[in-house]
Amino acid sequence: MNIIITRPLIDSEDLMGKFFSMGHKIIHLPTLKISPIKTNPIDGNEYDAFVFTSANAIRNLNLKKNNKKNLCFCVGSITEKIARQTGFVETFSAGGTINALKNLILSSDKINNKSRIGYICGDNISYELDKELENEGLSVKKIINYSSEKIIGLNDENKKIIDKYPPDVIFIYSLRSAQSFIEIVKNYSLYPLMTESKVMCISKKVAEIFNKKDWKKVGIFNPGEELLEL
Repeated sequence: MNIIITRPLIDSEDLMGKFFSMGHKIIHLPTLKISPIKTNPIDGNEYDAFVFTSANAIRNLNLKKNNKKNLCFCVGSITEKIARQTGFVETFSAGGTINALKNLILSSDKINNKSRIGYICGDNISYELDKELENEGLSVKKIINYSSEKIIGLNDENKKIIDKYPPDVIFIYSLRSAQSFIEIVKNYSLYPLMTESKVMCISKKVAEIFNKKDWKKVGIFNPGEELLEL
């Protein structure tokens, strides 16, 4: 099976290795360039909890003091794993969706309207989680510590590989990534090849983009469970 992975290499190397060991052909086609944004050091003692909606937010975290008592709410298991590697101890995973993350925070008996919450995220988000939590009476400070730039070009090598081995499955990990991928398909006249592929999306909102573009096979997956979708 021919599989396109659109995540940056740092986030997808292990998954690509697993697919390769199963005999699949992997095409790595990153759709976003992640760059750090300089921020003032964050004092962990000033917060009771941190919220992360991506692993990039943790990788670019400028933390002056990592208070071991800080709660750490993560959108999914991969983000939680990196949070633990960074030094957070009390971590919670929402299972992969922003809405589930919001509900996880609101249902926690360790969070109340006096809790000081730091929401660390990128410059381009499709869901205003901080405002949603504030509407529920919580105190949230949003800190943007990385930017994402769309990649809409395709190198000659990948173009030749795609032409020779049209993908059977494509994994898309964000709304912005979906927009970038569709631009690549349009710019390089790949619609006849790509629209026959099964595109697996990280959320319903992302899937709607491909449904509107007349993709014939669109599905939704949970991050970390890509192997189950084949």
